This record gives sequence, structure tokens and C-alpha cells, in this order.
Amino acid sequence: MAGSAYRLAAVSAAAGALLAGGLTGAEATEGRGAEPEGRYVVVLKDSARDRLETVVQGHGRDHGARAGFRYQDAIVGYSAVIPESQVAALRADPNVKAVAPDLPVHATQQVLPTGVDRIQADVSSTAAGNGSGGVDAAVAILDTGIDTGHRDLNVVGGYNCMNPFLPNSYRDNNGHGTHVAGTVAARDNGDDVVGVAPGARLYSVKVLGANGSGSTSNIICGLNWLANNAARYGIKVANMSLGGDGADDGNCGNSNQDPWHQAICNVVKNKGVTLVAAAGNSTDDIANHRPASYDEVLTVTAMADFNGQSGGGAAATCRADVDETAADFSSFAVSTADAAHTIAGPGVCINSTRNGGGTTVLSGTSMASPHVAGTAALCIAAGPCAGLSPAGVAAELRGHASAQPLSYGFAGDPNTPVAGRYYGYLVHAGGY
Repeated sequence: MAGSAYRLAAVSAAAGALLAGGLTGAEATEGRGAEPEGRYVVVLKDSARDRLETVVQGHGRDHGARAGFRYQDAIVGYSAVIPESQVAALRADPNVKAVAPDLPVHATQQVLPTGVDRIQADVSSTAAGNGSGGVDAAVAILDTGIDTGHRDLNVVGGYNCMNPFLPNSYRDNNGHGTHVAGTVAARDNGDDVVGVAPGARLYSVKVLGANGSGSTSNIICGLNWLANNAARYGIKVANMSLGGDGADDGNCGNSNQDPWHQAICNVVKNKGVTLVAAAGNSTDDIANHRPASYDEVLTVTAMADFNGQSGGGAAATCRADVDETAADFSSFAVSTADAAHTIAGPGVCINSTRNGGGTTVLSGTSMASPHVAGTAALCIAAGPCAGLSPAGVAAELRGHASAQPLSYGFAGDPNTPVAGRYYGYLVHAGGY
């Protein structure tokens, strides 16, 4: 897309130069004094195809049209600079089908999403948003799958836990996983959006279906694939923007017979994968939900930001909330134990990749979590987290976030707390 957009812009620029000068013969006839002129595309009837040049010359003589490009294939017609007083008469010409303004066209530009901007990934080691560079890291997305054909996503593999008969069909049929993946790692290529860890290799582990739901057995299937393949593919980070009811027994699920928790402990402690999970959108204690309640995961709450900048005061955009505050839907930690594995990320009105191409805006702790997963991948690739255990990675990210100046934070973080609710410090990608 970047190449075609560039060619389109180049053609538009060439047309402008041609229309501005370099015309000869009847086409170079001077405009009628200081009469206003405009740039137009004149579409002729098909019957004029074989008489194109004759018609063009006649329009130059009778209406002062100074022609540029001639078209005989996609359409029949030409581009021209035409005196405004002659446009109506030209439209009435029996050879003319339409006279349309020659409007400007611009190359498609990449957008720096507010969330990526807010955590300062644009000043990280890879300078997300500068149009170049990438992160040498692998991240697994346990979700609804990923759109494997999206031009902005580097999907290199995965597994389908929703259909054991089609294990390699892990393409997204919902959209949630594709949006999450873009925040983690959309390429820095001038198209669509850019992620926190641009271009990181993505593994699509499909554990949720078209309706956005699954079961414990689907989740364990995904964790089983991850445990079996993390070392082989160099996967050090996984994102789980999903959840269900459940609690942490403080014993890796061995006391309350929780196979989900047991699987997560194996992936984290034995396979060395940092698991990042959404806190949930129930405005309640994360202790009620899994995997958010598990001490072994890095749990992410959501804060609201509408312009990518700290300080507050920005007007709400896609939904009602207050800039630079804890998101009104976000769950939170209450106990000291849960606060010890909680961190915050932007989760309101987040623009990211859309299933089927392009971008879309969504809100939720599901959108906050990938900001942290991307930061973890960036930290591992950039060096500060290289060689650390998942607990060490979580400690580094939380410690680095807490070391930022007060002005970087938001209303609801530990510097300006809400009684009975711990949202954590805002993750900071800018230091990696």
C-alpha cells in the first residue's frame, strides 16, 4: 500500500506540473485575462474515443481548455485547466459525459495511536512512528486469532484451539485478536498504525471463537501449545486479553484444582514466558477473575487518555470518560498481593488494526494489556529485560513505571490513589 500510495502521489504531482506549464500548441492558449480558472477532469462519451484528440482541440479552441493528460482506457477524456466561466458550457457539449474537479490526492499516512504515544513508545529505542526499524522479538497472542493477511501485521505462525481438525487455521473471525496484535506490534511502515514493538513476530493462538468466547479447555490448549513451542520459536511474551470467573489459591491451582492456573504456572515458571493479562471490565476486584487474579501474570488495568499526552483536559472522543483518569470500566486490585502484579496501560478509544484490513477504535482492558505486552517485548529485545525471568521482567516494568515523574501519571495511580482501588503505575515504553 505504501508503494501504490507513493506512486499515486507521484502521478498527482506530475499532473500538477504538467498542468502548470509545458503545454504547447492550442493547449497553450493564454487564459482570458485574469479570469479565474480551475483544474478539472473532462469525461467524454464512449463515442468520442476514436476522436479524442479532435475533441480536445475543439474544447481548447471553443472553451479555452488547456489539456494535460489524455485517457482512452480506464475512461475516455482528459485533464485540463479550464476558465470557470466555460465549465457550464463545456458540460453541455454533446461529446461530454461529465466535468469533475481535479481534487488533490495524498499518500496514506501512518497514525501514531494515542496509547502508543501516551506511553512514549515513539521515543523508545525503536522510535515507534518514525517509519523505519523493527523489534526482534516474538509474541504469542492468545485470543480470537489474528488476521494473517493484514498488511501491517507480521504473523509468522500459530495454532487453532477452536477446531482440532484445522489446527493451522488460526485466522481471526472476530476482530478482537487482530486489534490486540496491532497494539503490540503493528509495523512501522507508513501504513495504518504502529505498535509498541513494531514488526515483532506474532504467533496467533486461537483460543476464542467468532463470538469472542471459548472455554477452559480451549485456553489450556493454547497454553499447552505455548509451553511446547516457546523455546523453539523464541517466544518470551504472551498476551491474554481474556478472562473468566475464578480465584487464585496462592498455590498455582494445586489447592483448588484449577488446571488453568496450573498451566499458567508451568508456562511462566518452567518455560520462561512473561504472561500479560487484562484486568477485566467489571469495575471490581481482580481477585474475582482469572487469569487476572493469578500472581504469576502481569495484570493490566486501563486508564483513559484521549490525545496521547499527559496533563489532562482533553475532550472525550469515542466514549464518555475523563482524560487522564482510571477508566470508568476497569477492574482493579484490592489486596497487597494483587497490587504486587498490577500495572496500568491506555485502554480507552484505542485505534489499532482491524480484521479485514485498515484500523478501528475499541476500548477495554483488552486494549490496555497489549500496550504492556509490547513494552515487555521491547524491554527484552532492547536489553534491560534480556535474560530476566518473567518475575524479573514484571518487576522491571513496574519499577520503571513507578520511577516516572508525577506529571507522567494519571488520577488513580498510586501517587493520586482512589481509596480501595489499586490501578498501578502507567507502563512506560520510552525507557527501552
